[in-house]
Amino acid sequence: MNWDQIEGKWKQSAGVVKQKWGKLTDDDLTVIAGKKDQLVGKVQERYGIAREAAEKQVDEFTRAYNSTASTATDHDVQQDKKIDAANRGRAHSASKS
Repeated sequence: MNWDQIEGKWKQSAGVVKQKWGKLTDDDLTVIAGKKDQLVGKVQERYGIAREAAEKQVDEFTRAYNSTASTATDHDVQQDKKIDAANRGRAHSASKS
């Protein structure tokens, strides 16, 4: 997952962003609307840090968010496979009855 995917799922991502940068307001998140450069600017403004430091934080967040989302997706796929297998087993048992 890259920033485009975070932007595409901004409503879900915004909550995680707010957890990371608690000084951002709901209005900030609305203005940011998934735009990475807007997030960098708001982090810089709210935390009084240099733009480079804000960019580094956002890049680190993106990597961490992506690895978490990837792990969750892998877990979801495995769970779906287990559920499908269980459902096939039940359907097979029911057809024998």
